[in-house]
Amino acid sequence: MIRVLAVADEVVEELWTDQVRRHRVDLVVAAGDLPFDYLEYLTSALDRPCVFVPGNHDPDLSGYSRRWGLWTKAGLPVRWPGPAGAVNADARVVDVAGLRIAGLGGSIRYRNGPNQWTERQQARRLRRVIRLAAWRRLRDGRGVDVLLTHAPPAGCGDEPDRPHQGFACLHRAVARLRPALLLHGHIHPHGTVRPDRRLAGTGVVNVVGYRVLDIPTSGDQGDQGDQEEVLRAP
Repeated sequence: MIRVLAVADEVVEELWTDQVRRHRVDLVVAAGDLPFDYLEYLTSALDRPCVFVPGNHDPDLSGYSRRWGLWTKAGLPVRWPGPAGAVNADARVVDVAGLRIAGLGGSIRYRNGPNQWTERQQARRLRRVIRLAAWRRLRDGRGVDVLLTHAPPAGCGDEPDRPHQGFACLHRAVARLRPALLLHGHIHPHGTVRPDRRLAGTGVVNVVGYRVLDIPTSGDQGDQGDQEEVLRAP
C-alpha cells in the first residue's frame, strides 16, 4: 500500500503549517485549483514528491518541456510557472513513489479560459492517455493504479449546472484503465457529505480539501476486498 495525501480546490489551513508533518505519507497528489505555493509547501514540509493535474482556475501549463534541466516553450528558455518540483500528469502517465498515475486535468468548457475542454476535446486527450498506458503495460506488465482528474465522471459525483458537469468520456477511461481509484476535485462539498462512489469496480473519491488514502499498486489489486479497503481511508 502507498499512503497518499490527496488535495484539491480548497486550502486547508492546518496543512499549511507544521501540523502537516503528522501525516506520514509517501506521495502528495493534487487534483487542481490550488495555489502552487501551497503545493510547494506540502512537498517541502513532507519531503515527498507531488503529482498534480491543473484545474479550470489554474494557469495554462501546456507547451512547456524540460530538457537538460532547462524549461523551454516554443524552443525558447522560459520560467516554469507551475509548482516547483511537482510532476504535471495532465494527459500523461507517470510513475511516482510506486504508483502509476494517469492524469486528465481541466473541466467541461463553460467559458473562455485555460484548462477547459469540450467533451470531444477531452475524449481526444483521453485516447492519448490510453495509448500511453497500453504501451507501458506492454513494456512492464503494470496497469494504472490511479486516474487523477480535476472534474468527475458525468453522473458520478458531478452537479447539474454547466460548470460542474462531469465528463462522459471518463466512464471509458475507467473501463479501459481499470484503476483502483479515480481521484477528482472541482465539486465543493459546501458542508454536505460527498460519499465515495464506485464505477465499474473503481472507487471514485472527491478529494476537495484533503483525504489520506492507502492505495494498492497494480500488482496488489487482486480482489474486491482490496478495493473495499482502499475506500476506508485512515
